[in-house]
Amino acid sequence: MALKCLILDDEPLARETLEEYISKIPYLELVKSCKHVFEAIEILQHEKIDVLFSDIHMPEVNGIELIRMLQYRPYVVFITAYPNYAVEGFDLDIVDYIVKPFSFERFMKAVNKCLNQSQKKTNKLGNEQSEYLFLKDGAKLHRVLFDEICYIEGMKDYIKVVLKDRVIITHLTMKRVEDQLPEDRFFRIQKSYIININRLKFISGNMAELHDISEKLPIGKQYKDLIFEKFGLNND
Repeated sequence: MALKCLILDDEPLARETLEEYISKIPYLELVKSCKHVFEAIEILQHEKIDVLFSDIHMPEVNGIELIRMLQYRPYVVFITAYPNYAVEGFDLDIVDYIVKPFSFERFMKAVNKCLNQSQKKTNKLGNEQSEYLFLKDGAKLHRVLFDEICYIEGMKDYIKVVLKDRVIITHLTMKRVEDQLPEDRFFRIQKSYIININRLKFISGNMAELHDISEKLPIGKQYKDLIFEKFGLNND
């Protein structure tokens, strides 16, 4: 089975070289070649990636910071013009560290290390359910644990994510964020509201009250029966 690969580098020439090298190796499959870190994060959240070939020096978020943010990591090969990050890179358990410019033979050496680790590993990376999601708020990228979320409110093409101690507003639809949330922990109580079930304090009439926040949230008529059904209760 081919190893699924992701390229992250803001330099066009570096991406072209990696794309060419990957195309020559039958057991590598290129999923995406990204120039922006946020584009790569989107892929990593929704695709099973086996190997990440990443630069280190990039605008907004560098390669080291990206790897530290990932809970479930693919095999990582850093490809950079800066050799002074090698120790820090290997402290993150990366597979290899390649200094630019590099030959196809050097690239193959790194690929073979990834292949050997893949063959030895019995568990499948990327199949576990993540415990967080990434939310972009202006120039900031927030790593938000599911347990931190009290509720989410939809506002047309934006959502408001209410945490215990802060609020994040990001350009995302309710459908898109709902697809990223575990169904056993989050529930839509109204067209514009998704709650964290673990934060639910009580339901009174058509209102829900949550722990850690003062406001009560409206429950849509068509959702109320589903809520009681989820908890195995009669809505009498």
